[in-house]
Amino acid sequence: MKLKYKHQKFQADAAKAVVDVFKDQPYSTPSYMVDQGRNAPALFNGVENYDYSTGWSNAKISQDLTDKLILERIRKIQRDGLIKPSEKLAERSNGYNLSIEMETGVGKTYTYIKTMYELNKAYGWSKFIIVVPSIAIREGVYKSFQSTQDHFAEEYGKKIRFFIYNSSQLSEIDHFASDSSINVMIINSQAFNATGKDARRIYMELDEFRSRRPIDVIASTNPILIIDEPQSVEGKKTKEKLKEFHPLMTLRYSATHKDPYNMIYRLDAIEAYNQRLVKKIAVKGISESGTTATTSYVYLESVNVSKKNPTATLQFDVKLKNGTKPKSLIINEGDNLYDYSNGLEEYKEGFVVTKIDGRDNHVEFLNGLSLYAGEVVGKVDEDQLRRIQIRETILTHLEREQELFYKGIKVLSLFFIDEVDHYRIYNEAGEPENGKFADMFEEEYDSAVHSLRLQLDDNDEYAKYLDAISAESTHSGYFSIDKKGRLTNGKINKKEGISEDTSAYDLIMKNKELLLDRDPKKSPVRFIFSHSALREGWDNPNVFQICTLKQSSSDIRKRQEVGRGLRLCVNENGERMDANVLGDDVQNVNLLTVIASESYDSFAKGLQTEMAEAVSDRPRAVTADLFTGRVLSDCNGNEQIITPELARVINNSMIRNGYIDDDGKLTDKYYTDKTNGNIQVSEKVQDSVESIIKILDTIYDPRATAPENGRANNVTLHVDKNKLASSEFKKLWKQINQKTIYTVDFDSDELVEKSVAALDGHLQVAKVFFKIETGQMDQIDSKDQLSAGEAFSKNGTSTAKISAAPSSQVKYDLVGKIVEDTGLTRKTIIRILQGIKPETFDQFKQNPEDFIIKASSLINDQKATAIIQHITYDLLDEAYDTDIFTDSTIKGQLGKNTIKTNKHLFDHLVYDSDNEKEFATELDASSEVAVYVKLPNSFFISTPVGRYNPDWAIAFYEGKVKHIYFVAETKGSMNSLQLREIEKSKIECAREHFKAISGKNVVYDVVDGYQSLMDKVMK
Repeated sequence: MKLKYKHQKFQADAAKAVVDVFKDQPYSTPSYMVDQGRNAPALFNGVENYDYSTGWSNAKISQDLTDKLILERIRKIQRDGLIKPSEKLAERSNGYNLSIEMETGVGKTYTYIKTMYELNKAYGWSKFIIVVPSIAIREGVYKSFQSTQDHFAEEYGKKIRFFIYNSSQLSEIDHFASDSSINVMIINSQAFNATGKDARRIYMELDEFRSRRPIDVIASTNPILIIDEPQSVEGKKTKEKLKEFHPLMTLRYSATHKDPYNMIYRLDAIEAYNQRLVKKIAVKGISESGTTATTSYVYLESVNVSKKNPTATLQFDVKLKNGTKPKSLIINEGDNLYDYSNGLEEYKEGFVVTKIDGRDNHVEFLNGLSLYAGEVVGKVDEDQLRRIQIRETILTHLEREQELFYKGIKVLSLFFIDEVDHYRIYNEAGEPENGKFADMFEEEYDSAVHSLRLQLDDNDEYAKYLDAISAESTHSGYFSIDKKGRLTNGKINKKEGISEDTSAYDLIMKNKELLLDRDPKKSPVRFIFSHSALREGWDNPNVFQICTLKQSSSDIRKRQEVGRGLRLCVNENGERMDANVLGDDVQNVNLLTVIASESYDSFAKGLQTEMAEAVSDRPRAVTADLFTGRVLSDCNGNEQIITPELARVINNSMIRNGYIDDDGKLTDKYYTDKTNGNIQVSEKVQDSVESIIKILDTIYDPRATAPENGRANNVTLHVDKNKLASSEFKKLWKQINQKTIYTVDFDSDELVEKSVAALDGHLQVAKVFFKIETGQMDQIDSKDQLSAGEAFSKNGTSTAKISAAPSSQVKYDLVGKIVEDTGLTRKTIIRILQGIKPETFDQFKQNPEDFIIKASSLINDQKATAIIQHITYDLLDEAYDTDIFTDSTIKGQLGKNTIKTNKHLFDHLVYDSDNEKEFATELDASSEVAVYVKLPNSFFISTPVGRYNPDWAIAFYEGKVKHIYFVAETKGSMNSLQLREIEKSKIECAREHFKAISGKNVVYDVVDGYQSLMDKVMK
């Protein structure tokens, strides 16, 4: 398998932010004479005066780019990115310092590789040094360069030469200095910052390096430093050592910056989750119950809800011929554990199940004992808790594996342990044997697979897959290896708490793609046991379960643990399963479950506390100050700075609509209306709803990233086979299951005409203003006051408008940029620009960048309108099969987002809002409705603006209504102004799709509830 990489906007935006700081820097690739040291060869390969001594360095920053101008650029980038503007430039000891925040798992390494290419393309800079804190990250970075090489070469037409610094391979440094292409040296901080002999060599005059110091040759290239995980790299000593490299600038990339020097791009945990760029997190907690009323062992695995009465899966001791053994059984209300345990005395007193509650997942016994899912009581020692964790991990793995098997996705699970001996031991002959965790795993795996196989048909492909893999072959240990080839704990950096053994990482990195292979003969490993010290620097995209089996306390943070599994998964073809592929289903497929050795509440609280620390600069409450000074964009691309007066108007409308509480916190009503596209705002900013939502997204709200309770979704939806086979549903399905393809054939002349009118009528480019501040020098009380810049006080400000943009060296490819932003041809864009009025075009001189952005937006609006007006859907020979209802697993939580149903195709319904719940309830009660279904995400219509998934399909009884078949989209508001532009476009496309496949037999429309549905079908 070869991993496939995609061009993603957020990564391009992060690279662009760095490039834009240095706009106006001329393109240059200066050469210089490399110091060849003593005994430099007069001849090279027999050629006299060979140009072996020519080196290539990064050009210095242009003198025209003053600190003041650089700071202005940084502040503009920060304002555009909703980042708090820097008050001043960060220290310049290592060149300009810039920080880029990127959440774990979104492709940080990919992003800074792309940034290198972009800096080289824009300015000719070609020398880069990546500084990492550990061998793990170093090996991971090197692997990323290898796997992305062809991808970037295809985009940029060149390849990067990269190598890992090794003090015994100094010829690489000569090559680094003398090669004119993009060169990257990867070095871990210990290689120049430790006290060992190898670390000191970089500063020594070495005979084998012709009496030169390696650091001098490196520094002569004026490199750009990229620090990966600076919070782990940059101590006081390291900062001083980094000066020796004489860097042009320093770029810092991390998810958890300790010192955010001039932050120019931020994609933190909240933003990554909001954009669905990482897996959603669920937690299955395991904890001892607070009760001390019994010493009898009982563990509540789960409460199982179906159309019948709920049952409970309980684990308890069972008497066998050779002693007792824990066993898991499905129990009903009224069952007595004493009988099921074969008469064990410990269950004789009151262990009769009196209540099983599926709403909150708890069980009650006659003796007063009450257990919630994940709780255990009785004789529980450390090993028993670990066995429970291992079993839960296996069960969760098998459940996810069965769901994703037919999507071509291999599922991996990761166990973190502290001691290798718990996994692998060696006998006196040196032969490997199972440690206790490996034994537990194989026993529990065989038991779980046996139970699952009883439910599967022998011809089922997944059943065949399970049969082909043994318990012994499906787990493996990734640890350091000693000289005898034995697994070992290896060397642990006590300060950082991470392994320093290269051997521990070789296996992981080299087998990254192999692990993803689903062929049982090639890669049967699905469960990985690894050292808890393997925190940063490696991951695998298909880790779906993480379990921490620890015998002692650890200072490893929860974000570091979950970070090993946050990356979006890939299928068997190496294609990343992101929103572009899965749409709204992306985080149903990409779900990371943590099996924790503590309660759900405890783990979730700890994780959210760490996340809150990581986004400490985000505002915590909605106030008028949140909006003041921010840029507000309307649907036509026009922008305005929010004044304090307008900020109060916006904030007051938030209060009136119930979107913020007395403490300024966002309410559930806000999130419900946001999900439904029904956010209400003041009429004064009606056209800027999306812009306001973007500002509100900067608020830190713990609910935004709260991990799910992995035990909460206790309802699995099952198709009602009788309804699926009913004549009403069959007729409905035949009417709506046809697939189509669209074509758009609009008139270019019409598009040009409408675009010209839109630009002339609505293009308003922001004027360029200068803010003038005046002040005077006060009485100086001390030299410190003068040196700190506190001798002046501001006494006035004024604003000056200029009629044209200041002269600049920047040359704008106006046509090319608009072509890039709109996807139209150069010929069409030239016709549009030639058609607009001179006074409209003159705005380009005032503010070129703003002109390009707003003109492109207006043209895109007209293009979207033209697409909708001229789109045609044609039938394909393909149709959706009813297996879309049986192949996917839908789960919900009874009493929270799931209800039992009567006429739904499934036995339950998972609803997204109260409006959907009410709508389904009324459909269930309607005498006119025969059957209905909330359509799964896999049922979609292709449109030019993305996939569209209608909400409902409804069949009515013949003779009851005028229109028997109806496909509905439910919205909280019927006001078209409240629907987002992209939603309106998709809805119009859906109308054309259903006209093409069914004519007038199926009615498709938007309704806000049952009554508006009936109004339409009765017409």
